[in-house]
Amino acid sequence: MQKTEKTSWKTLRTITLAVGTASFLMVPLALEVRLKRATQPLTDAWQYLPIESRRSTLLGISYRSPQVDTLGLDSRTTLPTLLAYPFQLIRLGAYWNRMEPGPGKFLTDELDWQIDAAERAGKLIILCVGPLKTFSYPEFFVPTHHLSHPFPEHTLIKPSAYPSLLTATTEFITRLVERYRHRKGVVAWQLEHEAVDPLGVEHTWRLDLAFVEKEVETLRRADPTRPIMMNGFLPTSLPVRLSQWWQTRDQGDSLTVAQRLADIVGIDYYPRHALMAVGTKTLYLDGSKSPWQQRRRKQLFVQTRAHGQKLMIAEGQAEPWETVTTPPNPDGQGMYSCLPERIITNYNTCMRWSRQETSLYAYLFWGAEYWMLRKQSSDPSYLQAFAHILEHG
Repeated sequence: MQKTEKTSWKTLRTITLAVGTASFLMVPLALEVRLKRATQPLTDAWQYLPIESRRSTLLGISYRSPQVDTLGLDSRTTLPTLLAYPFQLIRLGAYWNRMEPGPGKFLTDELDWQIDAAERAGKLIILCVGPLKTFSYPEFFVPTHHLSHPFPEHTLIKPSAYPSLLTATTEFITRLVERYRHRKGVVAWQLEHEAVDPLGVEHTWRLDLAFVEKEVETLRRADPTRPIMMNGFLPTSLPVRLSQWWQTRDQGDSLTVAQRLADIVGIDYYPRHALMAVGTKTLYLDGSKSPWQQRRRKQLFVQTRAHGQKLMIAEGQAEPWETVTTPPNPDGQGMYSCLPERIITNYNTCMRWSRQETSLYAYLFWGAEYWMLRKQSSDPSYLQAFAHILEHG
């Protein structure tokens, strides 16, 4: 009888704890979930939002050659148009499979032209040397002649398992840096993109820390004078935070690795994004006001300052993140995940962090190519919101 009562008590306690935990998690989840129509009316709300002062923070954009092609834009007019705006910093990418389409090839014309144009416009440049992962979907740009078979899922990509790939990777880094280290406009190198995180939602393989450390050693040997920037995704909602922790618990996420290896730590900040379509509406996670990311964010400010590192927003959400890969471009409407006013509110949030803690080194808006597509489709409001910040920030 005693054993039965003891067992019943244990069962009851387990159920109570489970219900309590579920209730604990449901409260923030309920605060973060939104069920909305994906397409929303465009308004002029962005014109009336206050603009936080950037103080010493450099403002800029990222420029994605693959995305320009995907959106059907003309690179020769898109980049000069963007460079005409009075920002200070631009991030350019060296996309390995575009620069080395075959064995023995090294095509630099596209990147040469971009750097030339940026320097003529008086912009500072962060150059992402990749090699494996570079910003812009699909974020993986290894030439097929260096990797004939896809990486196995659920594995860490270790140097010992891919010695020839590591050799090709370090050779590409060295060759690239030797070509551009004399360019005065280049103020920092970026190594990998979200270096040790899984590749989006499509793949579960990850780079092993030892692989990335070898790349960092190579980059520092090739140019010991310039700082290295490494970036990572800052979860703004509880489900994403738990998922990221679970997937990277063995060696830490990309922000943790950036704090360990880099001179500049870059935060990728996307507070609102779509999860799935639900009938005629879409389910979104909106962590813009969530307390769950505050602790991690404050730790980043404290720790980078203590270690003498700079902290920046490598990607501040300024284009929609919907349930499709390419951001939709609805005629006369905007997407809920990032309407023009969200460009300003996301920026303001980060500038308030900067004011409360230590000034951010830079803030790079993510989505400049999308703004150009919208302008081409008779909606200049995204570009106008960006210009509004540059004028009043």
